[in-house]
Amino acid sequence: MAKTSDIGGKRLISLAPDAWAQWVTQQADVMVQDILGSEFQWVSRANDVLMKVTSSQQGEFLILNELQLRYRDNLPLRMRAYAALAQEKYGLPVYPVLVNILPPAETMTVRDRFESTFLGLQARQDYRVINLWEIDAEIVFERSLLPLMPFVPILKSGGEPQTVQRALQEPRSDETLVELESLLAFFASFVLETDVVRQIMRWDMAVLKESPWYQEIWQQAEKYGKQEGKQEGKQEGKQEGESALILRQLRRRFDVLAPEVEAQIQQLATTELEVLGEALLDFSGETDLVSWLQAHR
Repeated sequence: MAKTSDIGGKRLISLAPDAWAQWVTQQADVMVQDILGSEFQWVSRANDVLMKVTSSQQGEFLILNELQLRYRDNLPLRMRAYAALAQEKYGLPVYPVLVNILPPAETMTVRDRFESTFLGLQARQDYRVINLWEIDAEIVFERSLLPLMPFVPILKSGGEPQTVQRALQEPRSDETLVELESLLAFFASFVLETDVVRQIMRWDMAVLKESPWYQEIWQQAEKYGKQEGKQEGKQEGKQEGESALILRQLRRRFDVLAPEVEAQIQQLATTELEVLGEALLDFSGETDLVSWLQAHR
């Protein structure tokens, strides 16, 4: 089993910081001097990465990387606040970058600036937006962008099994990168059938659960359960959210589930749902799911 570690934004970007900095700024001469602590007194985030860099044209400046699983309406204000806090703390110009991993709802517009007017006073903060689903997967291999390797399946033209298999070569050639395989498998499950994911890669849940993006998925599921359920307490909301997520995964895998099977899943305890979430990658057919449920009655 791979060693448990944090596979959040800072860990990923630190794998190839210069390549990342040059890619997000589109400046070939940018070199990273340090990856700074970006935890401000009243701001705490899991996937922000603040880099001190230098270039022959711009001199020293900061790159503020904000990696988000999905875009939200409050992000323009957050980007304004984070950029200002970073500039005030370190006294350097800031280049803010928002990286959105998965597409938002169709009704939501991804904005690339914060703007407000109050009593005749205007405020504005621009930032670069990178939507990963718009980035061609080939750029990862061309530029050796190792921080993007786990996201290859959700990149443009990256959802083919052979492309995912190609992305696996780097983590498997270096044992220090083995935890990236679990994250790659996680995002591959968004675009490939579960049995395909199971065939081409390993899935280490102990490592994967350390990822802030995995945790955010489950937090969203818990929130969904609280909103859609009977509102009878946090534990029930968590159970309903997890069962809803498992059911969505199974419906994508098997198209249609028998009503009695769905009912059994909805009755599972939270710990049983977590075990089912790990086991479903090994199911080759719906009969395996039924057998599993019978064994866990």
